[in-house]
Amino acid sequence: MNNELSQLLQAIMPWVTKFGLALAIFFIGRLIAKWLSRRLEIFLSQHGTNALLARLSQNTSYIAMLLLVTLASLEQLGIDTTSALAVFGAAGLAVGLAVKDSLSNFASGVLIAIFEPFKVNHYVEAGGTSGTVVEVDLFNTIMLTPDNKRVIVPNSVVYNGVIVNYSAEDTRRVDLVFGIGYEDNYVKACEIINSVIASESRILKEPEAIVAMGELADSSVNINVRPWVINADYWNVRASLLEKIKSEFDANGISIPFPQQDVHMHQAG
Repeated sequence: MNNELSQLLQAIMPWVTKFGLALAIFFIGRLIAKWLSRRLEIFLSQHGTNALLARLSQNTSYIAMLLLVTLASLEQLGIDTTSALAVFGAAGLAVGLAVKDSLSNFASGVLIAIFEPFKVNHYVEAGGTSGTVVEVDLFNTIMLTPDNKRVIVPNSVVYNGVIVNYSAEDTRRVDLVFGIGYEDNYVKACEIINSVIASESRILKEPEAIVAMGELADSSVNINVRPWVINADYWNVRASLLEKIKSEFDANGISIPFPQQDVHMHQAG
């Protein structure tokens, strides 16, 4: 009985040793891979790489190193790694076909990270939504609308469509149109507008604001008003100009007409 037990132990001990070494290689290697990938993310972040690209590099490097560790563990068990790679390839192809939409979002996330059409805290119009970008992860872009709704847009929808970035430049032009009546004094109206612009300290001196005839419309003479401001002041300056110019027009008897139609009625004899 003792001889049989001894023979059994002698037979299984090499496999136990191999299995133990394989487990040690896998778990220790996984810890090293996690530490190295984390150090890579920290290094990239400290050298100016944007957060999304740094996180993407971390995840990709971790997966690559974990695959190498897994292959090393299988090699320790005596498993043919060539066959294992073929199995991994077939499984990867099947998974890729099943999650092709997610892979498309992932690829678009990579392109967003590389080319940076926008950054976090930029106000953009993309994927049919307008809002402030609060986060860009590997699969989605998360935006906060002006009325505080959180919108999650797939990266493929964002990157494959038109992107309007309102925050990319330091300055922005305020485009306003004021209509006055045909009987009102056009020169005086322009003087009032220029006076209001001159009194607004947030309007930039360069480029110079434009106040010019825009259109002789059906019911009004339209004046184009085009001042430049710091991007952060855009909405406040726009609202201030509308309020002040309207008040000055009222105080000086300048009318802002509404569309009108003359209806002529003829009585049949």
